[in-house]
Amino acid sequence: MPPLVWFVARRIFHGVVTVLFAITITFLLLRLLPGDPASAIASTNMDAQMRQELLTKYGLTEPLPVQYFKYLGELLQGNLGTSFSQSEPVSDVLLARLPWTLLLTGSALVLTVAIGVPLGVLAATHAGRFTDRAVQVLGVTGQSLFVPSVGIFLLFVFGLKLQWLPIGGAYDANAYGGAWYVSVLQHLALPCLSLVLVSLGSYVLTLRSTLIDALGEDYCELARAKGTPERLVVWKHGLRNALLPTTTLLGLQLGFMVGGAVLTETIFAYPGVGRAIYESVIRLDFPVLQGAFVLLAATVVLANLLTDLAYGLLDPRVRTS
Repeated sequence: MPPLVWFVARRIFHGVVTVLFAITITFLLLRLLPGDPASAIASTNMDAQMRQELLTKYGLTEPLPVQYFKYLGELLQGNLGTSFSQSEPVSDVLLARLPWTLLLTGSALVLTVAIGVPLGVLAATHAGRFTDRAVQVLGVTGQSLFVPSVGIFLLFVFGLKLQWLPIGGAYDANAYGGAWYVSVLQHLALPCLSLVLVSLGSYVLTLRSTLIDALGEDYCELARAKGTPERLVVWKHGLRNALLPTTTLLGLQLGFMVGGAVLTETIFAYPGVGRAIYESVIRLDFPVLQGAFVLLAATVVLANLLTDLAYGLLDPRVRTS
């Protein structure tokens, strides 16, 4: 088997095992929550018999192993179940929310790279100087930030006090045509910025450190000896090798952003999968919670798979190791 095919096959296998583990843990943890779904969706005049019938309808009276393997069987057929509170297929509920979460996390990831690479290069090429120290201070500060704190601060300053940007939702209900896209960007700004501020610090500091090391390697010294301009040494020779560790970091940060999106979307009432998780916890809507966690786990695993493939393309030694 060619090394690249074997490399991809192993990564896919690890991803499937990870998703299965996430499904199992999620299934068990949800059953440990206090109360039952009937308590959340039943009317106040529902008697014990009606409550029991409701639990039986959704298969919650069966033993846990039976529920678990039935759930796995349904998953293999692409069926995530039916929402307890909305009486709609879970797949429909989540697919309506997924584009907003992808927009939020994707925008935050792109902005993190777009801002982080120039800052990391700036710090590395001015190592030990005031510019480098300033970037390091900003990076360490960013690493210490907490998503909810940043979100609430941005919401209070830019949404309530200055009133520059909307404080909730994904778009204005009365916006149409081009105004709708402008409204989407305005509502996206604050939740996206909160994720970028929290994730940018570690990315910049990692890139700075690896680029300083790369610029001191023999191949960069050889390029300088040949008369290559320093700008090309940095961007063509040093940066490519410095991007290897930060590529792995991006995959980890995407997982962090997906987790942070749950808090961010809740704070800004952004209608993504994270907000659906918050609403489902309140309603004890097991199928939506399970489906959301499966979806998020699969997204993170896929992102890490793509990161591994990108790492293999950047460093051929990974494909043959």
